[in-house]
Amino acid sequence: MKKHIVCLGDSNTHGYCADPKDCADGALQRFNEDERWTKLLQRALGDDYLVIEEGLSGRTTVFDDPLYEHLSALDYIWPCLKSHEPVSLLIIMLGTNDAKERFGINAYAIGLGMKRLVQKAQTVECWGPGGKPNILIVAPPAIGEGVLTSPVADEMGTMGPSCVEKSRKLPQEYRRVAQETGCAFLCADEAGCEFNRIDFMHLTRKGHAALAAKLAELVPELLG
Repeated sequence: MKKHIVCLGDSNTHGYCADPKDCADGALQRFNEDERWTKLLQRALGDDYLVIEEGLSGRTTVFDDPLYEHLSALDYIWPCLKSHEPVSLLIIMLGTNDAKERFGINAYAIGLGMKRLVQKAQTVECWGPGGKPNILIVAPPAIGEGVLTSPVADEMGTMGPSCVEKSRKLPQEYRRVAQETGCAFLCADEAGCEFNRIDFMHLTRKGHAALAAKLAELVPELLG
């Protein structure tokens, strides 16, 4: 059986494209199978691996959104992992949506949300040979200051002026959580992943490629 790699994330894992000129299928507002980081990772790793996309726009770590239903990853993690067992590696890249002003939390609390999510994932009986949980926490790229004055400022205004600062602090919080829970850690900003210049929140095609390239180096090490 192939090694199952579950990629749990938000719109940047689903492949939302904010710039129609940056993706092949601009009218669909989604990067296609030749552009998304998950598919690029699959191609780089080869046939011994199965990279599974679990991206949902608006998804948070553990926080319920008062405007939209079923966006907390905490509620979904058990059926997600069980449906893809045996799981060799779980990659979690969340936190951008947690920075929205309506949640009223700081970066430390987002880190606690990630910790709770990871701890629940570790209890699910889904893991491969030996049953030992194997999780990689990815801190998403920091939200750019341009989001507040961008063409989509009204739509994204729910992020609030503090979202940039909170997202910048996530790497240090997630690094601590990874150490406390025995997980691997990657900072997407350090991997050279870039956001577009339209909403300053979503990866460009180049950003998807950079993330896939870094993960293609890291994943084999994590799977031994």
